[in-house]
Amino acid sequence: VQRMAELLGAGEGARGAAVLAGCCLAGSRLSLDVYPDGCRRLLRLLEGQRAAVLRVELLRLSGNDPLLGATLGTLPHLSHLRSLVLKGGHTRDEFGACQHGSLTSLPPDLGNLRCLTHLDLSFNSLSTLPSCILCLPSLRVLLVSHNSLVALPEDFGALRKLTFFSAMKNQLKDLPQSIGELAALQNLDLSENALEFLPEEVGNLHSCTELDLSGNCLSSIPDSFANLRSLRRLHLHSNLLVRVPASLASLPGLSRLDLQNNCLHTIPPEIQALPFVQLRGNPLGDPGPPPQQGNCEAAAARPLHAVIHECIFLGSFTVTSEGCKVVLACGIRFYFPPGAASHPLQISFRVLAPDPQWVKLRHHDVLLSRVLELQPHGVEFQQEVQIWMPYASPQTLHQREVVVRTFSGQSWSDLSTTVEQKAKSKKQVAHCSVLHFSWFLVVSRLVQNECQVPTEGTLLFSTVDPNIKVTFPPGVTEETRSVRLQVLPVSTEEIEEIMGHSGCRASPLLCLSQDSLVDFLRPVRIQLPLPPGVTGLNLDQSRLHLLHGDLEGQTWDDITSQVVLEFTHLYAVFEVTHFSWYWLWYTTKTYIGGIAKKVYERLRMYQVNFIALQRRKDPEQVLLQCVPKHKVDPVLRRLQDRYRGPEPSDLVEMFEGEQFFAAFERGISIDMDRPDCVDGRLSFIFYSHLKNMKEIYVTSPVDRKGQAVKGQVSFYRGAVPESVPEDASRRRKGADSLWLATLPIKLPRLKPHWAGNPGPLNGFSFPPLNLGNAETGYLTQANLLSIARRVGADWQTVGLNLGLTYQQIERIGYNNREDLDKQILDMLFSWAQQNSEDPNCVRRLMAAMKESGRQDIADEIEAIIELGQQKYRESIRRVGLEQESSTEDSATAVV
Repeated sequence: VQRMAELLGAGEGARGAAVLAGCCLAGSRLSLDVYPDGCRRLLRLLEGQRAAVLRVELLRLSGNDPLLGATLGTLPHLSHLRSLVLKGGHTRDEFGACQHGSLTSLPPDLGNLRCLTHLDLSFNSLSTLPSCILCLPSLRVLLVSHNSLVALPEDFGALRKLTFFSAMKNQLKDLPQSIGELAALQNLDLSENALEFLPEEVGNLHSCTELDLSGNCLSSIPDSFANLRSLRRLHLHSNLLVRVPASLASLPGLSRLDLQNNCLHTIPPEIQALPFVQLRGNPLGDPGPPPQQGNCEAAAARPLHAVIHECIFLGSFTVTSEGCKVVLACGIRFYFPPGAASHPLQISFRVLAPDPQWVKLRHHDVLLSRVLELQPHGVEFQQEVQIWMPYASPQTLHQREVVVRTFSGQSWSDLSTTVEQKAKSKKQVAHCSVLHFSWFLVVSRLVQNECQVPTEGTLLFSTVDPNIKVTFPPGVTEETRSVRLQVLPVSTEEIEEIMGHSGCRASPLLCLSQDSLVDFLRPVRIQLPLPPGVTGLNLDQSRLHLLHGDLEGQTWDDITSQVVLEFTHLYAVFEVTHFSWYWLWYTTKTYIGGIAKKVYERLRMYQVNFIALQRRKDPEQVLLQCVPKHKVDPVLRRLQDRYRGPEPSDLVEMFEGEQFFAAFERGISIDMDRPDCVDGRLSFIFYSHLKNMKEIYVTSPVDRKGQAVKGQVSFYRGAVPESVPEDASRRRKGADSLWLATLPIKLPRLKPHWAGNPGPLNGFSFPPLNLGNAETGYLTQANLLSIARRVGADWQTVGLNLGLTYQQIERIGYNNREDLDKQILDMLFSWAQQNSEDPNCVRRLMAAMKESGRQDIADEIEAIIELGQQKYRESIRRVGLEQESSTEDSATAVV
């Protein structure tokens, strides 16, 4: 690779292109989507190896490649092309979601590719289907899922040879009548669009075996569906169906009918009698009792005909003007009152891991939930939508409050929130109401008291400590402004523990803020209680200091000499014109500002332990977790039956939202391709009330046949927040200055049966697995891992075509949520382990890939099998068995 770069960089065009061709061009296949500069490579190949490139039959380019637009003009010259993949989704955004490609059109001459049978344009930015596609006479497979298509062309039926069409996750509202002319169509996927009705011509798709219309806005389906005599699987879940024709029960080959999460009050008896019909999430004559007072499932009475979507695992649901109640599998609940949506609206949701680069917590905030994203962003509802979000209950809510925080696209703001208790589980949920959707999370913050200050003045006091008061005199402002007050109580014991000695006392910490940048016109009068043990009778004013801190708590200035302090028996009173942090200290120390800064920073920290445990039944599976010290014993008791390992690390102090890394050392390694792996180290973010846990598989490059491997895992700080006290960072001298802790990891000696096992991929470990046999061709575990890397977002379709049930697909998605790679691996290897004894399993896998529109993967499997068969024949020839076998066969024939 280095030499290739040198050749290209030195301008040795032909020679460099030859090296490049050797690296990328395999026979008639050119897969460049795995390279970030794949389009540049294609252009270079056309310069130096044009004849070879023009004979290519399979070409893959990334829709995210910045040079894609400049490369499209070369594609019509590839006249032998049979499969063209211009798929996006090869890069991820900051939340881990696939980014759509930049493709919005295709060159008109692309319609001249007479041999093209497979075209994949998924995960791009198409708003209309390029007209040149309708001119491809041999096209059999067309994938345009995850685009922005609002309609299909009226002459879409011109694609007479089309057998597979997927337009999943677009914005289609209707279908052209010509769709009924697709006589060869076998698989049609129009799920997660905005279809409100279907033309009767859909019933003319006599070859169709699978039809997916889930996640649309259909209230009925045509009676012509009774003509779909070849149909085996019909997916209609998550629509608005109020009736289904009884004639569906007469379809001779139907083996799956999914009607979940619709508005069906009655079901024809013929349909209900089908053993394979799925009806969960329908009213079926009983819309459920109206919500009771205090029930978190809905805060307002809903009409008896409202829809109930329960336990939704998938990423979207539909809301109509009738309103509905929605329950997600993760426990989040919604109530859409009647009239909230003026027309059918598809709502998409994601639950995201919080990223500190984006989720900005304020000082002393505690994150209690993951981030919920609801789309479409910015859509205004006619009535407030109610949301209930479960959260990790803090140890104590005393002097704190729970709020739902939302992101407007520019900044975070707190919503008016009430805390309610679920009737059955007694768990608490945060309840809020919104008129638009964006991002939401639950935090615990210092109790905030707020008031509007008019020109006449007003009084604001703290509900945490009513002795803290702020008086606004008349004329303090020309325009009404909003003022907020927060109080952080600080005990003498806390200060003594941080300082290591007695002699310092402090009042509660007061934070004042406002929504205006202009100082007040008249001084504002503030009353603070004197530090504990100090009264007006024993007060030594020379030891009392009034400190002023900036809003970030970075600097603390002694302003005692700049204000007039008045004292009563219990309080100190002073006047200011601008707002910030204020703190009364009573001490003999001179440089009190530095002491206050140290105490303030330490009040924001948590004492934690690191644990590293290995599964008793599988020591290669390692659990890493950062646990606050008061939770360590309960966590270890819960894990001790399944895991074992060393004692937790010594105490370490960390901030809420601080990044840290885990590095496996001394002969132990992990999969470097993990998305959370940075320079060979696993990345974590510490949140005191979230799990901070990862379970991964480790390997060792050391030969373990003869002896065990004694390695270790070390934890290091990452991006340390500004202004961290030196003693909090536990710094060492040398290269590991951010080191936190080290714990031992021991991998036992391998038994002979397990020696030579291929390593895990992305946190999965599998027993030895081969599909097929030597004569017909093997698919090894390494081959399956390679295939898994290419499946991408089509894994659900592939799984269903392999024969997995819809419930299995849902469970795999939920168990591995937010990790696409694990979903793919779980699906593929679950199927492989169940079918490894089936001699036809490889052929079934190829057929499933073709049915899923992944002809490229099917071709790859076929190439692997052909290579295996060739090697098998060569080995037979080398040992002279082929001739003997032929002789025996001839002798048998003579006999």
